[in-house]
Amino acid sequence: MFGFILFIAVIGFSLSDRKELTMPEKFLGDSVGFAQSLFYKPAGIIAGFFEDIRNLRTIHEENEQLKLMAAAYARDKINYNFIEQENKRFKEELDFTERQEQLYNYKYRIAQVVAVNNDTSNRTMVINLGSKNGIKKNMAVTTVDGLIGLVSEVRPFTSTVMPITELDEKSPNSNLIAATILGKIDSFGIISSYNQETDRLMMTKIDEKDKMIVDDVVITSGLGNVYPRGLVIGTVENKQVGDFGLTYTASVKLAAKFDHLTEVFVVEVQDIEDAAE
Repeated sequence: MFGFILFIAVIGFSLSDRKELTMPEKFLGDSVGFAQSLFYKPAGIIAGFFEDIRNLRTIHEENEQLKLMAAAYARDKINYNFIEQENKRFKEELDFTERQEQLYNYKYRIAQVVAVNNDTSNRTMVINLGSKNGIKKNMAVTTVDGLIGLVSEVRPFTSTVMPITELDEKSPNSNLIAATILGKIDSFGIISSYNQETDRLMMTKIDEKDKMIVDDVVITSGLGNVYPRGLVIGTVENKQVGDFGLTYTASVKLAAKFDHLTEVFVVEVQDIEDAAE
C-alpha cells in the first residue's frame, strides 16, 4: 500500500515538474478533443435548429401583426376619406343654405332620399320628411347644385317628389316653371318640358329682344306662386327661333345631378305654403 502511494506521488511530481507533454499524452488529448467536437457540433446544430424554429415563430407572429396593422390602416384610410368627403359636402350645403337665406327669406329642411321610382310613366322619388315635419304639397325641392322638383304627395312621415324632368306642357298636372336669367331682370321664359333623349329642358316664350345668351344661368323668377325665386335651374346651351317666328326657345342644361341622389333640401316659404293650401 505504501509503495502504491509512493508511486503516485512520484508520478505526480514528475508530471508537475515537466514543461512539455509526451507524445502519448498529446495524442490522447487530441483524441479526446476530436471526440468532444463530434458530439458538440451536432448538439450545436440541433440547438441552432430549435433557435431557428423559435425565430420563425416570432417572424410569423410579427407578420400577422403587420397584416392586422395594414388591414386596420386600410380601413381607417377608407373611413377618413369617407368622413372627409362628408365633411366637404356638409360645408358646401351649409354655405349654400347661408347664402340662399341671405338672398331670400327661405328655410331649408334637409331630407334623405329613401326611394326612387324609375318607371318611365311616373318617375318620382320619396324623401323621409312628411306632414309631421311641416312638409306641404307644392314645396320646391333642390340640391346644392340646382332645382330638383316639387313635393307632389305628402304623408305623415314621407313625401313624394315629382322631378322637373317630368315637366310636360301638355299635362294638366305639370307645374311649368317661370324662369329668368341671373343678373338680367328683363329676361323671361317658361320651362315647359324636358327632352329625355337630349337630357335638356326646353325654355319657351322668350321675347325676340331678350338678351339672354349661351352659358347664362337660368333661375326661377318666383312668378306664378309655385316655385320660389332664385333657385338655380341650369344654363342656356343654345337659343333658336320658336314656332311661327314670334318668340325664341332655348335649350337648358340641368344644373342638378339626378344620379345617385341621397340628400335634398325642401324649401319652406310662407307665401308658397299659403298658396298650396
